[in-house]
Amino acid sequence: MAAAGGPGPTCVLGIDLGTTSVKAALVTGTERGLALAQSCSRETQAYSDSPGAAAQGMEQDVQKIIKALNECLAALPQQQLQQVTHIGISGQMHGVVFWKSDKGCRWSEGGPGPAFEADRVSHLVTWQDGRCSPAFLSSLPLPQSHVSLATGFGCPTIFWYSKNSPDFLKAYDAAGTIQDYVVAMLCDLKKPLMSVQNAASWGYFNCRNKSWNTDILKKSGFPVHLLPEVGDPGSVAGRTTCAWHGIPKGAKVGIALGDFQCSVYSCLTERTDAVLNISTSAQLTISMPLGFQPPEAPDPSSAVTYFPYFNGDYLAVAASLNGGNVLATFVGMVAQWAQELGFQVQESAIYPRIIQAALAQKHSKLSIHPTIFGERHLPELLASVSSIGASELSLGHVSRALCRGLVENLSSMFPVQHLQELGVTRVLGSGTALARNEVLRQEVERIFPFPVVYGKDVDAAVGAAMVMFHRK
Repeated sequence: MAAAGGPGPTCVLGIDLGTTSVKAALVTGTERGLALAQSCSRETQAYSDSPGAAAQGMEQDVQKIIKALNECLAALPQQQLQQVTHIGISGQMHGVVFWKSDKGCRWSEGGPGPAFEADRVSHLVTWQDGRCSPAFLSSLPLPQSHVSLATGFGCPTIFWYSKNSPDFLKAYDAAGTIQDYVVAMLCDLKKPLMSVQNAASWGYFNCRNKSWNTDILKKSGFPVHLLPEVGDPGSVAGRTTCAWHGIPKGAKVGIALGDFQCSVYSCLTERTDAVLNISTSAQLTISMPLGFQPPEAPDPSSAVTYFPYFNGDYLAVAASLNGGNVLATFVGMVAQWAQELGFQVQESAIYPRIIQAALAQKHSKLSIHPTIFGERHLPELLASVSSIGASELSLGHVSRALCRGLVENLSSMFPVQHLQELGVTRVLGSGTALARNEVLRQEVERIFPFPVVYGKDVDAAVGAAMVMFHRK
């Protein structure tokens, strides 16, 4: 079907480099609007040991991430890849990967078109990394930014290396998020380019004047030469330098975006909607009124943070570190107990049974505060269970209380009254944990006094493609 102003549908490739998987989506323009033509995702299975950071470290092997990306693209139809004119790339925020700018990757011929693999590249230190203890963070200079520092953020991680392992940094002259790395390789950028969205997620970035806190960082001996250049989300970072997987050479590549912003972009059409996403972690998000500017300095005790969006807008976000990962840990615990008792049960068999048991148990006086991973604004406050009665110990009671606790935790971070004051009239529910778990959906409907709409697929890869479409 012909797109406006072209001899056939224009095709945009959207890519999301997520925490556990890589996804690629081909989006085409039709007379009726945008359509998802094809998509493919691959688990990265990239978690790796962190020798320097002991048990607190959380690192991923970049080679494995790029391998999954190549597999994704190889699975998409060649005919459509050859029609791609623009590429939008998003990925997990906060994390940092280091590389040698002239040896970041190796290109190889093979299949329908050239592909690259990681070369002189460090592991990706992800947003889940815990090496920056509260004591270490409090020893760092105060940023001039509306974002509080947290472990797993790019700049504190770089500080950690410069203080604990300075030789490690000497091998590299470039740094960015994993998505910035991919954009730099595709466009052969000598210096990485980062969007305001990813820069804000690293800390020490002032969104009002769109610049790093260079003076503050220099005074503390921070290696400022590793900081990327910064540009606006939605702008073009460069063009592909060869026919990557058959995509024509010279395709425009957008500056890399935050997976969070792209997920929201894929589904948020009305300012009166709130997006509730529960996947590995959980977020409740709304679009702030036009012209809103975040405060000059963060309120460390506030659970709501402000993320740069597009066109100078901001999203208000209650971002919880506790979502589907808590349920996965619970399932793992049950499996572990079973194993210790001499039974072998697959975790994949446990999850549906836990949901069935909880569905049969509508009420539970048991109260679970489920923050086993802490929260950024309260890192020390871990999970607790209270009101344990003898009749509340069934699998159904515990599972129901756990699901309720997850939703209550999110609503305590962004109270219903605050949502109402900001004009919210509807909740869009999304995310894998919400899609798979009817108990979580019941609890969302019980706790939030708005109509809840599901099936608004939140998809960062599609969102990244849509951004490029709307800005061509």
